Amino acid sequence: MKILLVEDEKLLANTLKKGLEEEGYIVDVAYDGEEGFFLGRCYGYDVIILDVMLPKLDGMELLLKLREEGVKTPILMLTAKDSVEDKVKGLDSGADDYLTKPFSYDELLARIRALLRRKSESKTSFIKIKDLEIDLNKKIVKRAGNEIKLTKKEFKALTLLALNKNRVISKEFLIDSLYSTDRFVSINAIEVLINRLRKKIDKDYPLKLIHTIKGFGYMIKDD
Repeated sequence: MKILLVEDEKLLANTLKKGLEEEGYIVDVAYDGEEGFFLGRCYGYDVIILDVMLPKLDGMELLLKLREEGVKTPILMLTAKDSVEDKVKGLDSGADDYLTKPFSYDELLARIRALLRRKSESKTSFIKIKDLEIDLNKKIVKRAGNEIKLTKKEFKALTLLALNKNRVISKEFLIDSLYSTDRFVSINAIEVLINRLRKKIDKDYPLKLIHTIKGFGYMIKDD
């Protein structure tokens, strides 16, 4: 998962970059609005985190310019202003979410995961990776033409991995995506689920698609 962070406070930017990279994200940082516009327009990101108060080009102008250029990347706005009017203006201008400074780092992570989840759910209804086929509408999975029966949780986990092929999906992201927020789910439950899914998807086939990225999470590889 690749994130663009546009933040002129260098201490905060570097702290967030380090923390997000420890979570398994790839992070580019822009310290002003003009650099943020160049990177956001020219390179594909999964999420853009955008501060409102920026030099050269402020965050609201940058947001509008990116949307005018057709950039559809989910954008999370950061602001020191807590007024409803400012939030409404940002959301009406094309922001997907808003976070007021100072904020909890855990809340930032949760909001990033939510944006990624929404992005995944809005994609295509049919996925093909090598000899794996997933019909999202009919909820049918096939490998080399053979239909594979999955539980609802297994199907959703496979779909998340497939929609983000060649990118690491963290165990925390899977927990947030697969389970309701009002219950505790252990990391071990995700490990058991993925092991079960791997047996169904990979066990009988020479080409293994589901891979564990130690210390980070899981990935479906198609290369």
